[in-house]
Amino acid sequence: MLALAGGGLLSAALAGCGSGTGVDVQSGFAVGNGTYTRIAPGHRDQAPVLSGTTLDGKHLSTADFQGKVLVINVWGSWCAPCRKEAPALVAASKQTAAVSQFVGIDTRDLNPAPALAFVRAFKVPYPSLYDSTGELLLNFKQIPPAAIPSTIVIDAHGGIAARVLGEVDTNTIVGTINDIAAGK
Repeated sequence: MLALAGGGLLSAALAGCGSGTGVDVQSGFAVGNGTYTRIAPGHRDQAPVLSGTTLDGKHLSTADFQGKVLVINVWGSWCAPCRKEAPALVAASKQTAAVSQFVGIDTRDLNPAPALAFVRAFKVPYPSLYDSTGELLLNFKQIPPAAIPSTIVIDAHGGIAARVLGEVDTNTIVGTINDIAAGK
């Protein structure tokens, strides 16, 4: 198990500076450096229930996906690392569809049009909540998605099991999902 040091990580991450936070400030937003945090089954905090409107105007609640591994990916259409990782997430969502559900959180897009173009361009098969202000992200307190992109993996019982600050690759996310689905 990787442990987090109290609120220090949160404070430094929100400030977007400091060594050991897993984030660097570039172009006015925090870019993750790939820091991977895994939480052992007995030490997982319950994930917040997120609900809101998707990019296509439908209501979505993460409570609807209990019983599956839930993968939350924070992204923005304006984010170059998000564009780079999109094919890996699409592939991982297809490879793990029997045991997982992916949900994106589109953040800091002032209107949904560029985000919808991103979804079409990368053929993203899963829904994304529209969160232009970042309000949904504030619900994650103990292990926040402190960079863009960030990916949080929630086990089938609602516990936060893993987080990646920065881009993910297909093998890492598929392996993480399969391990968590198997109870590891």
